Formats: sequence, C-alpha cells, structure tokens
Amino acid sequence: MAGSNPAPKARRTPQALHDSVLAEARRAGLFDGEKTEHVSFRAPPALVEAARRETGVNSTTELGILALAMLARPDPVAAFFRRTEGVLGPDHALEY
Repeated sequence: MAGSNPAPKARRTPQALHDSVLAEARRAGLFDGEKTEHVSFRAPPALVEAARRETGVNSTTELGILALAMLARPDPVAAFFRRTEGVLGPDHALEY
C-alpha cells in the first residue's frame, strides 16, 4: 500500500552535529566569560586537512573550538565503566 511506510530518518548533517555540540557546550557554561585562554600548537598538515574535510570547517580557530567542545563532552560509556569498574553482578562466577 503506497504511503504506508514511514519516511526514512533524515541523516544529521555535519553542520547540525557541530551546532549541537557547540550548543551543548554553551548550555554547560563552557563559553561563559571572556576569551582569555590562548591555545597554540603545531599539528601535522595531513591531520588538520583531514579534520577540515570531515567537519567542513575552514577556520583554524573554529576548528580548534569545535575540537575542544567535542573533547569536553561527557562520555556516558566511560562514566559507566568508571562507575562499575571491578563490580560483577551476583550471578557472575569466575572460573579459573
């Protein structure tokens, strides 16, 4: 029957993902205050070019801010591993 299948989910564009990451960082207060911290480093050109290609971001400053915002995001899987490290459920038996 025509029209009975739901439309496929739209894929998030890289720009939508970047906007989401930056908005999350803003909500977390990571953009509050003045821009006083200076970050400067040398990177391999191939790494920078690959990051630009993947993100579509050409400005080195914006690329750095996006990278920092992505690194600052909490990782729920890592948090789970830290919280449950060394803990097994009551039904687990270790056999040697």
